[in-house]
Amino acid sequence: MARSGFMYSDDNKRYHTQSYHLKSTFGKKVVKVPVDAGFSCPNIDGTVGCGGCIFCLDGSGPNSRLSIEEQYFQNREGLLKKWQTDAFIIYLQTHSNTYAPDTVLEEIYRSALSLEGVVGLTVATRPDCISDGALSILEGLSKKTYLTVELGLQSIFNKTLETINRGHTYEDFLVCYNRLRERGIRVAVHMINGLPDESVDMMLESVSTVASLKPFAMKLHLLYVERGTAVERMWRDGKLPYFERDEYVSLLCDEIERIPAEVVIERLTGDGRADILLSPLWTVKKFAFLDEIDKELERRGSFQGIKA
Repeated sequence: MARSGFMYSDDNKRYHTQSYHLKSTFGKKVVKVPVDAGFSCPNIDGTVGCGGCIFCLDGSGPNSRLSIEEQYFQNREGLLKKWQTDAFIIYLQTHSNTYAPDTVLEEIYRSALSLEGVVGLTVATRPDCISDGALSILEGLSKKTYLTVELGLQSIFNKTLETINRGHTYEDFLVCYNRLRERGIRVAVHMINGLPDESVDMMLESVSTVASLKPFAMKLHLLYVERGTAVERMWRDGKLPYFERDEYVSLLCDEIERIPAEVVIERLTGDGRADILLSPLWTVKKFAFLDEIDKELERRGSFQGIKA
């Protein structure tokens, strides 16, 4: 039994971490390596919108000039300074990584999975750009390798999705989510707290509603204000909610309690760039923040899923 007493833990964590899940699955430490595969997005190229979502830093398109292989080995070296392992999941992170012809998708996925040490693939995308062909390719891969499709949703409220220039609805998400699940594909859902005009109750409702679908995994991020984004203008105009660290820790713990214990929580915070981050500045101290979540759950005598 873990020190925390939580069933999906081998340390002091009271929630189901990605690290624990991967170690349990592969029998050793597995690290995700992010790469930019050169995809665009229908919310950038004019298909559903231009400029991307309000928090998008790269609204003009892909920004890497290195090949996937070059990025993989370069980024892997940096990660190996933190963790010693020989097993990696390649993470197609930038923009919509199902948004291309089937032949292109097949070649990119195949090439990524063929790299030394790669034991799986994570494909980040939107719920409105997985074609029938892409769905079949993903289904085939899921039967051969460890595959996760990460769907960006952010909020269940269509008014919020319109405000952040998301370009799709919650109903679009549900259709895509169900199609993926019907094919036996792992789905991780990305959510954002602190979006414009959303109350704490709305944030809790969003997380609780998605959690009730019992996805394979969830990611919970706080909206960062970064220089050069549309969010910056909203922030300067006073249109965004602001959380002090302790307030946000309390909210996250409330959300964790509402997520079923078997759902993997891949992230509770992002890695904002300190050189362009405007607010909240306390998020730069990532590990101190995560420690506060552990302390608050322990103080409550609580665990993930206790209110699910």
